[in-house]
Amino acid sequence: MEFVRKEHEITLESPEGKVLACVTFPSVDAGTVEIDHTFVDDSLRGQGIAGRLMEEAASCLRERNLKAVLTCSYAVKWFEKHPEYAEITKKI
Repeated sequence: MEFVRKEHEITLESPEGKVLACVTFPSVDAGTVEIDHTFVDDSLRGQGIAGRLMEEAASCLRERNLKAVLTCSYAVKWFEKHPEYAEITKKI
């Protein structure tokens, strides 16, 4: 299973190109994005895919020296459970 990194989202796609899972993080300003949506297709639920998406997003943002405002409820809960990524979060 390979995630595809794009400028403002990370996706997991089927061999046919259908998006099976994604996390989106549009820009707020030059150094900040908003993690605003996480989606996992019903066929993949319960397999830890959403958590892996968050890990991938956190790593991507850390590499790009970006901060994240969290408005997605899943992202809020995930970052609370993973304080090792606290430095990339930003309050509004």
